[in-house]
Amino acid sequence: MEKADIIIKNAAELITLQGPNRARVKHEMNTLGIIKRGSIAIKDGKILDVGKNLRYRAEETIDASGKTVMPGFVDPHTHLVFAGSREFELDLKLKGFSYLDILKKGGGIFYTVNKTRRASETDLIKQSIKRLNIMLLHGTTTCEAKTGYGLNTDAELRILGIQKKLNNIHKIDIISTFLGAHAVPQEYSPDEYVNIVVEEMLPKTQGMAHFCDVFCEQGVFTTKQSKIILEAGKKIGLTPKIHADEITDNGGASLAAKIGAISADHLLMSSINGLKQMAYAGVIGVLLPATPFSLMQEKYAPARKMIEIGVPVALATDLNPNCWTENMQFITQLACLKMRMTPAEAITAATFNAACSIGMNNKVGSLEKEKQADIIILDCPNHKHLPYHLGINLVETVIKKGEIINLSKLQANPPQKYT
Repeated sequence: MEKADIIIKNAAELITLQGPNRARVKHEMNTLGIIKRGSIAIKDGKILDVGKNLRYRAEETIDASGKTVMPGFVDPHTHLVFAGSREFELDLKLKGFSYLDILKKGGGIFYTVNKTRRASETDLIKQSIKRLNIMLLHGTTTCEAKTGYGLNTDAELRILGIQKKLNNIHKIDIISTFLGAHAVPQEYSPDEYVNIVVEEMLPKTQGMAHFCDVFCEQGVFTTKQSKIILEAGKKIGLTPKIHADEITDNGGASLAAKIGAISADHLLMSSINGLKQMAYAGVIGVLLPATPFSLMQEKYAPARKMIEIGVPVALATDLNPNCWTENMQFITQLACLKMRMTPAEAITAATFNAACSIGMNNKVGSLEKEKQADIIILDCPNHKHLPYHLGINLVETVIKKGEIINLSKLQANPPQKYT
């Protein structure tokens, strides 16, 4: 009998997400590849076998009776590294102040930029590890992390360096995105800053980032300016991503399709024509329902329409000081309750499609032979409980690269242990 390191058996539902190795669309998003009373064998950090009644000798056996076993969550849109908590803005929001009003009162993105620039590297690492620990406790095993709170060459490169260090010292796999074009610093005109991003920042990001992102939005960067930045990124091997059409229809969805972006994110205000172009081009729509939720907005991205026309949909937290959540379980719940995605669609969007949106689908996002053993066990009898049972952490066990994470130790120990 072949030997495994770990075998998980008797899962009420083993959600494999086995299927084509591309982002799932339309009805495919409802196909979870569920094995009732399923088992999964792990060896040397990878998945050895998946099925029913598997027969392996194992160092450790986990009985998942009554539990749901699924791939670890993949969070494909975070602003992980920052300093400057902005809880003081909530009172202003409740009083009806707009984002621009809050900006004038010293809040908003430039508050965070100033705090981040002034924070020491050690402090930024400690804060980021605390967030990563919370993510891992709630079942996220891979995430994307953007720069964007530096807004000058030294600070942006420092954030990329910190993300690289975090990837080396933390259990979560971290995929870096350069987002120097997150906002226009107050000391420059938009065109001046675009030139700095293209001529000064981007050439220095090689070997430190996988993607180049830009906030394509009215009052931030135009589609023309966004295209200049993304094309410059492509020339040095960075795949385009776009913050698109969050506040207005600025043509971001169309630009994502034309420029060959791997994803366009937010998409609350995108036109149907823009979304159809994305569907035709295979651009993944990364939806961030916690953002309008935290801003107390009524409008959410049109997930049902996007799925209907064939846009592959992923989900992410948008973790940042204006939308502070590390919990992908909460995101799947918002996706169902606020965007009317089915539980199966939300799980697909938070695992396999999310992995596709950061180019990690060959390694993670589904439970298949030879893939990385990133697995979570939920204390619930089926996948429909994930959006149904609210306000608690359903994750009972996290396995990362074949290692069972000691969640109680992770929760108890201070983040300094990693520095």
